[in-house]
Amino acid sequence: MDQSKFPVYIQTVSHITPNLQLYYPKIIGMQNQHVQEKMNHTIMNQVHQLINMQRKVQIQGKTEMTGFYEIKSNERGVLSLLQSNYAYTPPMAHGMTYAKSLTFSVLTGKNYHLSKLFKPNSSYVKVISDLIRAQIKERNIPLLGEFKGIKPNQDFYIADKALVIYFQLYEITPYYVGFPMFPISVYKLQDLIMEDSPLGKMLADI
Repeated sequence: MDQSKFPVYIQTVSHITPNLQLYYPKIIGMQNQHVQEKMNHTIMNQVHQLINMQRKVQIQGKTEMTGFYEIKSNERGVLSLLQSNYAYTPPMAHGMTYAKSLTFSVLTGKNYHLSKLFKPNSSYVKVISDLIRAQIKERNIPLLGEFKGIKPNQDFYIADKALVIYFQLYEITPYYVGFPMFPISVYKLQDLIMEDSPLGKMLADI
């Protein structure tokens, strides 16, 4: 029985001190301890990355910070999750939130960047950008300027049979819009997808 195709067990770890509440996932119970440690190490690195991103924008003072996460996919040998960090330092006008995601192969523990989901030299950047451009128009999403397309390694996560592309606050939209997220069906991208990538796993019939 291939255990890598089953959901992995997730434990919520909390780190709470005055003005700091961090909640992040820890993978437990895997037969392959090396892969488990590899993924947990990557998760912790991202927790610290988000904290450091906040430190660069917060003014000096009594910063209140909260970190949390959401599991987006945990099936078919794919674990995709979103980690967020909110921080506020009085007397700033409002707090700031950053979000980052990780998409793992449970078999190898590899974290995939967007470019690695698609065939080499494919036109995935243009195709996804055009699909997002159509959603912006259809959903009447206000922009800070002309939408010029996604970056080759744009932020994303996988949720069921959809690739969800998202942007940071202020990246393309005003603050009040929040995180603009654009779900794209895997079937609209199937000719471009690497079959053995996490996105390819969502296309397979199981």
